[in-house]
Amino acid sequence: MNRRKFGLLGASSMALAAVLGKARPARATPDASLLTTTLTPFGGTRAGNADGSIPAWTGGLTEIPAGWTPGTLMPDFYASDAKVLSIDASNMDQYKDRLAEGTMLMMQKWGFRIDVYPTHRTFSAPQYVYDNAIKNVATAGPAPAGYRYGFVGAYGAIPFPILDADPAIAGAQAMLNHAVLFEGEGWTRSFGQYTVDETGALTLGVAEREYTWYSYYRQDASLADFDGIYQLGFFKNLAPSSLVGQELVYKYPTNTYDNPERIWQYLPGQGRVREDPNLLYDTPAPALNDYANQDEYGVFAGAIDRYDWKYLGKKEMYVPYNNNKLILATAAEGHQRHFLNPDLTRWELHRVHVVEGTVAPGSRNVIARRRYYLDEDSWVACMGDTYDAQNNFWRHPQLILENRPDYPCGVVPQTVALYDLQANRYATLDGQWNEAPYNSDILIGVPQAQLFNPQTMAAQAQF
Repeated sequence: MNRRKFGLLGASSMALAAVLGKARPARATPDASLLTTTLTPFGGTRAGNADGSIPAWTGGLTEIPAGWTPGTLMPDFYASDAKVLSIDASNMDQYKDRLAEGTMLMMQKWGFRIDVYPTHRTFSAPQYVYDNAIKNVATAGPAPAGYRYGFVGAYGAIPFPILDADPAIAGAQAMLNHAVLFEGEGWTRSFGQYTVDETGALTLGVAEREYTWYSYYRQDASLADFDGIYQLGFFKNLAPSSLVGQELVYKYPTNTYDNPERIWQYLPGQGRVREDPNLLYDTPAPALNDYANQDEYGVFAGAIDRYDWKYLGKKEMYVPYNNNKLILATAAEGHQRHFLNPDLTRWELHRVHVVEGTVAPGSRNVIARRRYYLDEDSWVACMGDTYDAQNNFWRHPQLILENRPDYPCGVVPQTVALYDLQANRYATLDGQWNEAPYNSDILIGVPQAQLFNPQTMAAQAQF
């Protein structure tokens, strides 16, 4: 899920001055009427593809199933679908134009398989979000230091539903759309993060209770009174015993140049709350033993400023999608030695935006090059291919999307499976599993505002 957005300004003062000194050409305003005709409200192509294997978008999944109980997992909406085909190392060459490099390497190296099912374009959002997307077409623009540092002039929807014609601008715009995904106004849930080593041993890294408020998507607000904060979060560790009691509050802005992200952490062993600016970029995730970095949550999370981004176009690809069946499994059922259980994982053919980032001059990140595949309907990064400083293939994230019309949106990001092709291991980040405490009390609605206040966290801490 696109939640761990730990990113601050990364350019040197000299480099930043150079950016600010450059005059940016005026951006031609796209035709917003396209979002109600040939394009979806978020800029996807409404029509299906030529052979009908990708259907037209008709509004997405909006109906909550009869008999469903709030606070529980959703059912598998498409359990009756017949499989279209299976792809593995024996036949992947036939479909290589629709497969990510990492997916094919997993097939060759580990015997990975994908089962492809009929495509359902389930993403949906409330009408007020669609209305805001239309407004953003005319008003959204880059942060003062440029698109790499965020955006201004947008509220309540993705900022750039229609991308610029310049691939360098469009690449950054696409990643900013991904950075402010629509996942409702707020919710509370529990999740677990696991590692699977080269022997297949499954280990719980951390289980957490998460409270999230997307203040950028408040229905009762507008651009005129927006405070610049996209997301506020509060995390409380539930397990293992060595991590119980640790807490974290963070605020992620839409413009990291004028309003950098702030993070506060409570560690019981230290007995105090302190602001921690280090939980960002390529810092290893503390509970996962170097299996993942902070900016690999949600496939990509945090500020995009350490990369130059380029838009490479749109294409049809097989991606994980509509995966309630996997989320209804236990962690033991879902994890296999080298990958998530293919028998439980659903893949579909969708159109995606392809974006590539390379480390910008004067910046650093251990991942030198990143390529992402963003769903045309939601702007969720469904998958990625990443490379080290020697341009060797490194990690391949795959995102598990869940149908949650109660959020209210037809599909939302949940578990990220992050496969390390060099170390022969993987981790699952922010995983929802059908076992306590990971399936408990999935509550929709904005949590109490005081949860996101570090002073409140300090006052309630057990010293």
